[in-house]
Amino acid sequence: MTKPKVLISDALSPAAVQIFRDRGIEVDFQPNLGKDKDKLAEIIGNYDGLAIRSATKATAKILEKAAKLKVIGRAGIGVDNVEIPAATAKGIIVMNTPFGNSITTAEHAITLMLALAREIPQADASTQAGKWEKNRFMGVEITGKVLGVVGCGNIGSIVADRGLGLRMKVIAFDPFLSPERAKDIGVEKVELDDLLKRADFITLHTPLTDKTRNIIDAAAIAKMKKGVRLINCARGGLVDEQAVVDALNSKHIAGAAFDVFVEEPATSNVLFGHPNVICTPHLGASTTEAQENVALQVAEQMSDYLLTGAISNAVNFPSITAEEAPKLKPFIALAEKLGSFAGQLTESGILKVQITYEGHVAEMKIKAITSAVLSGLLRPMLGEINVVSAPVVAKERGMEIDEIVRAAQSDYESLITVTVTTERQERSVSGTVYADGKPRLVDIKGIRVDAEFGKSMIYVTNEDKPGFIGKFASLLGDAKINIATFHLGRVAPGSDAIALIEVDGAVPADLLTKVQALPQVKQVKALTF
Repeated sequence: MTKPKVLISDALSPAAVQIFRDRGIEVDFQPNLGKDKDKLAEIIGNYDGLAIRSATKATAKILEKAAKLKVIGRAGIGVDNVEIPAATAKGIIVMNTPFGNSITTAEHAITLMLALAREIPQADASTQAGKWEKNRFMGVEITGKVLGVVGCGNIGSIVADRGLGLRMKVIAFDPFLSPERAKDIGVEKVELDDLLKRADFITLHTPLTDKTRNIIDAAAIAKMKKGVRLINCARGGLVDEQAVVDALNSKHIAGAAFDVFVEEPATSNVLFGHPNVICTPHLGASTTEAQENVALQVAEQMSDYLLTGAISNAVNFPSITAEEAPKLKPFIALAEKLGSFAGQLTESGILKVQITYEGHVAEMKIKAITSAVLSGLLRPMLGEINVVSAPVVAKERGMEIDEIVRAAQSDYESLITVTVTTERQERSVSGTVYADGKPRLVDIKGIRVDAEFGKSMIYVTNEDKPGFIGKFASLLGDAKINIATFHLGRVAPGSDAIALIEVDGAVPADLLTKVQALPQVKQVKALTF
């Protein structure tokens, strides 16, 4: 049997190369090849696996040449340098190592916080320039100060733990952090506005999504206490950089430390040169230990897949066998869409997720389907979530996950119901797969519907009163929004009703505002699938 062959096109630890060889895999180690797209495209067709870091761009054009490629392994969490849809279309598994950099990134955030508190870089530069400016660098103590953690997942919870070790009071904003989990890790769970008002230091540890982009903008800064210090080791784009500069100039913000920027490599930036700013070149994961950990992990994962077919930390496919895949595939698609539907409507902390499987689907490998539900549910807020990491992330946030399996109790051969319990409410949504293989919504909050998942949809809950549909349709017409499908449902005449409308194109925010202003409307949301 021919040995699998792996190309390493970025600088990985020699220990990773040795793991491949020890497992009986042939390795071609070319650490500078990733920078040469033409050369990579020329030789990629010779390999079963591709191990990379961030320098290699696995584009659709390169993947077209990858006739034998079975797996791409990214040593690190970010896979934005891999065109996932193109890889999936060719049946290439894309793996990452989502937890290998956590401690290193958390420690970097704490380091920047301490450097801000005592103005270490500025004092160092001054002293080495021959000055002795003891009175200029008057810092602040960490002990007793309030540390606000925005995003309390894997990295954020480590930062919180280190903050507690420094005798700080730690408060955290994270819609997916349960009160029980917050208590276990010793933090006080708060709303974002409360965190902004109370924190002496604010550190960001949330993914960049549509909901978190510019989460720290001028309006948010205005709510912060005077003299606050801000740290971002998460993602560029979470912070309006110009707004931070303005607040630094007005002395509303005492200092800021950034490891990530909107544009990288950041050779110029509005933050650069400000006397109260510390900048580092995306060093969050840059320690010897972290680089070694992710390299070893990706080598092990790729070896397992190439030799045994085992899949772990895949971003584009669940851990299922080739025999199970054809039956599971449509239900995995349904489950992810049901989770996404619930996730896009959820705005408070999730306590419990109950997934009920009825009929034929109850006899399948439901763990893979449950992972798909959780992936869809968490992705609207957390971004970099996949079917493998979603259960781990849910557990980290203290969510209770219940799976119920039972015989068919409805008109459908198979039915999946997702019930999400938050701090404020409980919401259920059900779906099935018809003979055509397409997933359908059949029940929302106890109201019967029959709707396909459109790419762009508007969801409205309203009082069932005459005149609503006409007014709503008029608003869509005025906005030049074309309706593809229109689904209505209600509990009873005059009671709660829903409208689910598939539209062509994106939904403008001002349209949603106008719909929300209609007297019958209780809630309106734009959904994407």
